[in-house]
Amino acid sequence: MKLSAGGHLTYCTNIHPGESWVEVFQSLKQNVPEVKKRVAPDKPFGVGLRLSNKASEELISQGVESFKNWMKDEDLYVFTMNGFPYGGFHHQVVKDRVHHPDWTTSERLHYTLRLFQLLGALLPSGISGGISTSPLTYRHWWDQGELHQVFEKATEHLVEVVEFLYGYWKKTGVVMHLDIEPEPDGLLENTSEFVAYFNDWLLPRGQVALAKSLDISPGEAREVILRHIQLCYDICHFAVGYEQPHEVMNSLKRSGIGIGKIQISAALKAEYSLGEDRSVFHQAFQSLDEPTYLHQVMARDQEGNLQAYQDLSQALRHIDEAEVIEWRTHFHVPVFVTSYGLLQSTREDIVSTLRLWKQQQMTQHLEVETYTWQVLPPELQQEITSSIARELNWVKQQLI
Repeated sequence: MKLSAGGHLTYCTNIHPGESWVEVFQSLKQNVPEVKKRVAPDKPFGVGLRLSNKASEELISQGVESFKNWMKDEDLYVFTMNGFPYGGFHHQVVKDRVHHPDWTTSERLHYTLRLFQLLGALLPSGISGGISTSPLTYRHWWDQGELHQVFEKATEHLVEVVEFLYGYWKKTGVVMHLDIEPEPDGLLENTSEFVAYFNDWLLPRGQVALAKSLDISPGEAREVILRHIQLCYDICHFAVGYEQPHEVMNSLKRSGIGIGKIQISAALKAEYSLGEDRSVFHQAFQSLDEPTYLHQVMARDQEGNLQAYQDLSQALRHIDEAEVIEWRTHFHVPVFVTSYGLLQSTREDIVSTLRLWKQQQMTQHLEVETYTWQVLPPELQQEITSSIARELNWVKQQLI
C-alpha cells in the first residue's frame, strides 16, 4: 500500500507455499485479498511477489494479462519481487540450497532477467520496481583460492543485468533495480563486505565494460550501476551480525550506494549471565532446530568478539561456553512479538530502522518478510492471514 509518509509497504508472499504458477496464483487469491481487507480496505494494496524459476517460466509463457486483470479487480499492484529462492522453498529441505544456482551461473542470470521482464509488465505507471537477490553465493561452497574466479563470474553476470535495466530505462523511462541481500554465510555477509565488493569489483569492472558496451563515459557508467544495483536491507540478517541500523545507513551513504528495499524482519536472541545454567536455553533453541531452513547463529562474548555457526544444530554443541553472553539466530519471527518464552526478538532494530526511514526515506520499498511461519512451533503460530495483517498494521503504527 502507498504510505501517507511516502513509499510502499507490503509483505513477501514467500510465506505462502507454491512453486508452479497455478499454485502461486491460487495462494495469492486465497490470502492476499483477505490481508488487504484487514490492512488497506479502502486503497490499493501492494504485493511483494515471489516466483520460483518454474512459476516465472509458466507465467511469462502464458502472459500476465489474466493476472493483471485479477489484480485490477482486487485493487492490488506489484512493485517488488523476491528473486532470492530459485527453486522449492517449502515442505522440503532448503538449507544452503536457497543459494543455488548462484550468481556464477547462467541459470541465476536468466531467471533474474525473466523476473525483470515480468516486473516491468506488472509495474503501475510512475512506480519504480525492485527485485531482491542472493549475496552472490554461499561462502562455504568455495575454497579461498576459488573466490577470485567467483567474484569475476558473478560480476560479469551482474553487469549483464545492469545493461538490460539500462536499456529498459532508456526505452520506457521506468527505473528498476536489483537489490543484493547480504545474509549470514553469504559471500556478502555484512556492510563492509558489501561495500568492498562494490569498490573492488562491481564499480571498477562494470564501469569499463558498460562504458564500452553502452558507449557512455566511465562516470556515466558508474551512475548507471549505482542506479540499478542496490542493497536489500534485511533487518533480521544485519541484526544477527550485531550491526546497528544507523551505522549501516551511514556507511552506505558515504559510499554512494542506495537501498532498494528494506525487508522488515526480526531474528531471535538470548542474553546470558556469566556462569548461568543454560540448559533451559538449550531446550528453547532446540525446539527451533528444524530441517527446512538454515538458522545461522552468531555468538558474542563480553569483549564483543563474534563466533559464527552455520546452523543451530552446530551451535547447540557450544551453548555452554562460559565467555559467551549473547546468541542471535537467523529465524524470521513475526515482528509484533517481543519475546518467545526465554527468547527475545530483535524487534528494537526494526523500530530503529523505521525511525531512520521516517527521517530519510532512503528507499520507497518496505516489505515484511516472515517466511518461517510454516516451521514455527505450533504454540507460536496464529492463523496466517491474521498474523500477516497484525505485522503490517504494527509496522504502520511505527510509521505514524
